[in-house]
Amino acid sequence: MVIKQVKHWMKLRASAALWKPIADWAGSRGGEFKLTDEGEGFAIDDPGQGLGALRIEWGQPQREYITGPELRLRWELKLPADLQVMLIERHLMDALERIVFEAYTDTLQTRVDTDTPEEMRWLVMFSKAEQWKSRVARSRFSASGVTQQLASLWVGGALGEALAVASQELVPAAHPFVMLTQRGNLYLRTLMPEAQLEPIRQFAQLAEVAAREAQQLQLRMGDAGAWPTTSSMAWNPSGAANPPSVLPDQTS
Repeated sequence: MVIKQVKHWMKLRASAALWKPIADWAGSRGGEFKLTDEGEGFAIDDPGQGLGALRIEWGQPQREYITGPELRLRWELKLPADLQVMLIERHLMDALERIVFEAYTDTLQTRVDTDTPEEMRWLVMFSKAEQWKSRVARSRFSASGVTQQLASLWVGGALGEALAVASQELVPAAHPFVMLTQRGNLYLRTLMPEAQLEPIRQFAQLAEVAAREAQQLQLRMGDAGAWPTTSSMAWNPSGAANPPSVLPDQTS
């Protein structure tokens, strides 16, 4: 028992040393860095640059299409619950569309199951953006929303430009990446085999641009947005291993 405790303590200490730059960065933003119980991942609670509380997590994936550790961000923006838009890397979009098509045609099902992750259901249910700020971004990502207008507006300004930059190194081709707004929050999910400060910082910056553009959507649409909604579980595991104990579902 004592040996096991010593090994556990040593593992936590090694993890803390490995991720010290990330913890220091979190502290510089006024955030709190926490290791998982087993020291195999971490969570950061960040004030969110005045936009709302930001949760950053790195650990075991919560989606089957991410085959390795993932980075997750949740930004509590208090947007209208039915303001629903999504960005997805095109290779991932193609793969998920094939899965949805096979699942719901081969078995003669005529509806998309609510147990299916929203990023898969929305590919079927939502309209894709036609107008983009950047052709580069459009070639690498797909945007969709409850209306085509919403999706086009979201990527029609600063976010489109930020995605063009991100497509160069941060999100290379065929790298799993999804970002969406749901239940008033912004979510980002991406593959990250190793937790490193610079890409985490860059993803937080990209999410901040997306968050501010989503807030602009709210202002531009005003009360006119009586948009259709879909029931989903944006932060819960779906068909994947359970996350570490420090990474609970906190979206309810």
